[in-house]
Amino acid sequence: MRYFFLVLSNRAEILLATALAPAIWGTTYLVTTELLPPDRPLLAAVLRALPAGLLLLALTRRLPTGQWWWRAAVLGTLNIGVFLALLFVAAYRLPGGVAATAGAVQPLIAAGLSAAVLGERFTLRTALAGVAGVAGVGLLVLRADARLDAVGVAAALGGAAVMATGVVLGKRWTTPAPLLAVTGWQLVAGGLLLLPVALAAEGPPPAGLTAGNLLGYGYLSIVGAALAYALWFRGIRALSPTTVTFLGLLSPLVATALGWLVLGQHLTWAQTAGALTVLAALVAAWTRPRPATGAPAGPAGPAVPAVSAEVKTPEPQRS
Repeated sequence: MRYFFLVLSNRAEILLATALAPAIWGTTYLVTTELLPPDRPLLAAVLRALPAGLLLLALTRRLPTGQWWWRAAVLGTLNIGVFLALLFVAAYRLPGGVAATAGAVQPLIAAGLSAAVLGERFTLRTALAGVAGVAGVGLLVLRADARLDAVGVAAALGGAAVMATGVVLGKRWTTPAPLLAVTGWQLVAGGLLLLPVALAAEGPPPAGLTAGNLLGYGYLSIVGAALAYALWFRGIRALSPTTVTFLGLLSPLVATALGWLVLGQHLTWAQTAGALTVLAALVAAWTRPRPATGAPAGPAGPAVPAVSAEVKTPEPQRS
């Protein structure tokens, strides 16, 4: 019994630590709108990923070996390079509510990919929790006058798909290398991929960056990338991909809470209902039903507590 509670505590600690990553990403919208220069989404993505990755490489002094050269490139492309580019494009072209709602499909995508690639079960419970999560995020952040931009919507959906793919592959490909080193490899790979694209599309960084701009970029790099991605990748190692991606639903919750607390935005009854729906979806996704008394135990599930979670990664507007 003592061992059981120790394991449960361990798993709960990993779950909470992983949840901190999308909570941090939930601050991205506030930082983007209040501190960053307008119309430079790719610059924001580069300065978020590359400096953080180089810092982690300098701290760990560990480079990939063997097949991890190309694996790190693939994971960095999915989790960092392509995802951040699509994330910031969606953030600049869509209201935060539209981008967040589109991105909330990530747990469903991850669950489907996990079933196909990892052999995990795609249950009705997971499907209903995923649908409830999308509905809850929609209530939380969508507005009746929200404008739809085809490129922005495609970017938000594409970001959800590539991040879900990166999470599933990150679970399939394991390495004994230190977590911070693996995080650094992916951030550098993604940042290097983004750098020439940003220069070609947006030109060099603006000459007159303010102290506020630098503070915003520094926060996104150190806290939003180095710290948050290390927590996120640690969660991928220990939890199921579906559990991890459901945690992403916390991003729009945090973004909405910050809008209310910091920007003085009004919180409606619909938003309150949306927040409660998202929380209910998370609880449903995390909690596994008890087997019937006397029924044989099924195969061991992913390393998640008696609670299993899944979530999406935030987007600048919702995260």
